[in-house]
Amino acid sequence: MGEVYFWTNTIKDWRNLLKPDKYKQLIIQALLELKQKNLFAVYGLVIMPNHLHLLWEPLQKNGREMPHASFNKITSHEIIKDLKLQHQEVLPYFKVQEKERQYRIWQRDALAVLMDSKAKFEQKLLYIHLNPLQEKWNLAASPEDYYWSSARFYETGEDTFNLFTHYGERFE
Repeated sequence: MGEVYFWTNTIKDWRNLLKPDKYKQLIIQALLELKQKNLFAVYGLVIMPNHLHLLWEPLQKNGREMPHASFNKITSHEIIKDLKLQHQEVLPYFKVQEKERQYRIWQRDALAVLMDSKAKFEQKLLYIHLNPLQEKWNLAASPEDYYWSSARFYETGEDTFNLFTHYGERFE
């Protein structure tokens, strides 16, 4: 607790499950719910078709659970629920042979990199904001044009999701 991380969470087998906006909105909703419980601060975000990047700081556990575990549990549950109702043909791609679950949405072992300097933080923030512009994705013409990102917040001050804390408040 009390440390900022660059965190990457990837959909199992790099499938483009997050392409539909409804799943991106579900991710935003889960982050908002957990933020309202004061479990973490979110400094940066981008949601891509098959992964997401966060710059966030865990503030406290959710009971006995770490905030990232709560996030994974909530989002997995909601996505699986929707797949069962709306997209049953997609479910087999996420089926697993594990004792504790029938389906896995997120790959195991998300990447977590400690942001121990303002320079490192700013490099990762730029990286996530430029991610949608990569030729591979070509999701926007400029970082602030990509809706599912914190780039607009840093460019204009507008927090569309009411989710972000400016990193200047954390790294003086």
